Amino acid sequence: MTGAEAMTEERPHVIRHARGKRPEFYETPGLDHVMSMVMVLANEVSVLRDRLDSAERVAKASGIDLAGGIETLELDQAALEEREERRQDFLRRLFYLQLKDADEAAQAQTAEGFNATIAEIALQD
Repeated sequence: MTGAEAMTEERPHVIRHARGKRPEFYETPGLDHVMSMVMVLANEVSVLRDRLDSAERVAKASGIDLAGGIETLELDQAALEEREERRQDFLRRLFYLQLKDADEAAQAQTAEGFNATIAEIALQD
């Protein structure tokens, strides 16, 4: 078990959100969210490139044909599930602001507010 796996098993996944209004830097609606997503992607690409570079250097030093091994690799079910878990974690980070906004909107919804909206619509006829 890796250190990251041990850390994940030790603590439950908790959705944490910063409180208060987020600063907005752009006038165009949604552009701040897009820029946040671009920064998450840029971070992922940077980390991925560093890890790939490290793997290539280690493999070359050990006389291993890494590129050939990657081309012929066949993943088992456990590896596929692990990759999917990583993808889902990445998507949660990528769409963090949109998920936070949706969560805040859902929490703002109350039965009382819903009933008031339905009553208001009913009176419009």
